[in-house]
Amino acid sequence: MTAARRTPTSTPSSQPDTMPAWSRETYGPADGVRLAQLPIPVPRRGEVVLRVEATSLNAGDVRLLLGDPLLVRPVFGLTRPKNPVRGMEVTGIVVELGPEAIGVELGSRMVGELVGGGGLAPHVAVPASRLVAVPPDVASDIAATLPVAGGTAWQALDLAGVGIRTAGGTPDDGTGRVLVIGASGGVGTFAVQLAALRGAEVWATCGERNSRLVEHLGAVRTLDHRRTPLATLPEGHFDAVIDIAGGLELAALQRLVAPGGTVVLAAGNGGHVLGPMPRILAAGFRSIGSRRRIRPLLATPRAEVLATLLDLVAEGRVTPVIEREYAFDDARDALRHVEAGHTVGKVVVRGA
Repeated sequence: MTAARRTPTSTPSSQPDTMPAWSRETYGPADGVRLAQLPIPVPRRGEVVLRVEATSLNAGDVRLLLGDPLLVRPVFGLTRPKNPVRGMEVTGIVVELGPEAIGVELGSRMVGELVGGGGLAPHVAVPASRLVAVPPDVASDIAATLPVAGGTAWQALDLAGVGIRTAGGTPDDGTGRVLVIGASGGVGTFAVQLAALRGAEVWATCGERNSRLVEHLGAVRTLDHRRTPLATLPEGHFDAVIDIAGGLELAALQRLVAPGGTVVLAAGNGGHVLGPMPRILAAGFRSIGSRRRIRPLLATPRAEVLATLLDLVAEGRVTPVIEREYAFDDARDALRHVEAGHTVGKVVVRGA
């Protein structure tokens, strides 16, 4: 975590210059994360500093922790992470404004995505353009689950052409039967709810122990593809497939959608060196001349999507699933839990 030198006019002299943050200076597993004293960030142009109230963890945090795949290291740090602090989804109170930080006021409660991490600390600097005000009736831990996981699910459904159910109750064109593969994780629990909200008939894959949860979220049918192989489903049975789990053959996924349908690859896993790139290239090749498209998703921070998700949560139409909450002092255990895999919904670390 880098920081400019704080001037006497930006912070009272009685305030400390450093803060405890969960840090790992080299790439490696969560066991190597330590509580270290780091500089309190100073906002650059267009940034604000948040006092962190809640941080939500994702599989992407673990991948950045490990520096995996190697393909991402030129961006996030070639031999060591540029930002040693993980945590990409953050809710907090604005305590300092940088020059030209527009649309944000001191004392307001905001939520947003930190592309390089930094949330497992008491304070973090964030571009104001990536922040959205949290409605008064949405708790900070709930809001923190939305930017990455909720935003990825929303963008995956958009890419698949899954229509939005209007206030009058009629689905737009493009809504049909949707299969969500890997439905019990952070992105999956949002994808099921949002697809159902858009009027789709949602099928979902998950472990047997999570089937009741996923059905409660809106799936009309769940199946464990380890016990019921997807190859047993009829060909062309779905209008869209959202693959969050990864690992399935592209031909098997493509077979599941009807002509004119779309498979969206929302999983970012893959080999240690190139990550998902070989699969993305293969998907493009298989889509040439085919009416059954395979489209990789590169989700990006989108403030307008985050604002809509916050409204849906405030209205009770979307309910984030939080498996566990950890105190700030136990943040390393939270990272270990996400690193182990099989997280149901989201894992949240409360602010210091």
